[in-house]
Amino acid sequence: MALAADRLLPAIEAIYDAAASPSFWPSALGKIADCFDDTGAILQWRRDDGAFGAIASERLAPALADYGARWAQQDFKAERCVSSGLYVSGEPFTDRHIGPVDDAYLNHPFSREFLARHGLGWFGSIGVSPDPRILVALSVQRAFAKPQFSDAELDLIATLGRHAEKSLRLSIRLLDTELANLGLGDALARIGIGVFALDSSARVLFANPVGENLLGEVFDLVNDRLRVRMAASRAPFETAMTQTLRAEARDLLAEPRPILVEASATGRRFVIYLLPITASAHSDSHFLTRTRAIVLAIELKSAEPPDPAIVRDILGLTLGEARIASLVGSGVPPKQAAGRLGIAEETARNVLKRVFQKLGISRQSELAALLGRLVLRGP
Repeated sequence: MALAADRLLPAIEAIYDAAASPSFWPSALGKIADCFDDTGAILQWRRDDGAFGAIASERLAPALADYGARWAQQDFKAERCVSSGLYVSGEPFTDRHIGPVDDAYLNHPFSREFLARHGLGWFGSIGVSPDPRILVALSVQRAFAKPQFSDAELDLIATLGRHAEKSLRLSIRLLDTELANLGLGDALARIGIGVFALDSSARVLFANPVGENLLGEVFDLVNDRLRVRMAASRAPFETAMTQTLRAEARDLLAEPRPILVEASATGRRFVIYLLPITASAHSDSHFLTRTRAIVLAIELKSAEPPDPAIVRDILGLTLGEARIASLVGSGVPPKQAAGRLGIAEETARNVLKRVFQKLGISRQSELAALLGRLVLRGP
């Protein structure tokens, strides 16, 4: 789907501006909906402890309030999406993927009495979870009077979803109930990942306690600028930082890619993400007003299944395939992996077959060895 940069670029910029300021998400969701000339967009999440929440673009605020008060338990569309595993597939989807879109579908009370009343109808959605313990979905909402989402539009949702997933690696942590009422500096001090804020000259304006502890092990400060200690990862990091800070269209539209770093002295492994922050972003926190990039350093725990998004990016899989590969390659039996992901065992085994075919392997032990060498052991 061809889309003018005057809509897509502001949407991507707004997505990243919301990373450290979750209060910006309603505006970002509005810009996402504008890419399709649609009513609005919603970000929903559910943790594995049962806690859930949602953020909507400004125009959908009344619908979201009504949904929470009266209609959440009658959302048959969400039930079908969950039961069919679409939220964890990594692929975009719409009404026709959970249909059939027949009279019963269109005349369901949820469709007729809730969606239609709020000018809603069709949806285009994708799972954007940055954490296997949290189910997160980005959904664009449109009126029944318009056509369903086309395949080209779903491809665009997938593109926006990749950027949302990257932003949520920080934002989803700041949405935690215990942190939501704290100032940004205090909230960042409590999260378990390294966070650095950089100005337009790549100087470090702020580092949270986890980030400070990584200095001398993963990073060095050279003339107040962040440098990766491991020589093999230094050039990719410098290139990514230059691209992030110059914030040109081709860089913002590129597929987000992580950087894998291993601390040579300790053997600890980290994945590094760089998030662009625009000059128009503002915050009460003094360091964020001058921030033009945020660096996230997330440790990869060898005792835990590797991050599916990292597996996807390194091995060239879809996110759904990477979720299965991550679990099975870590020793989780396919049946148990299917249970964790909320999909049928047969579905999990079929996905695993595709993974084996793509990677040119035939046994789970080979998958485990491949993950250990390419993902867990760094570059």
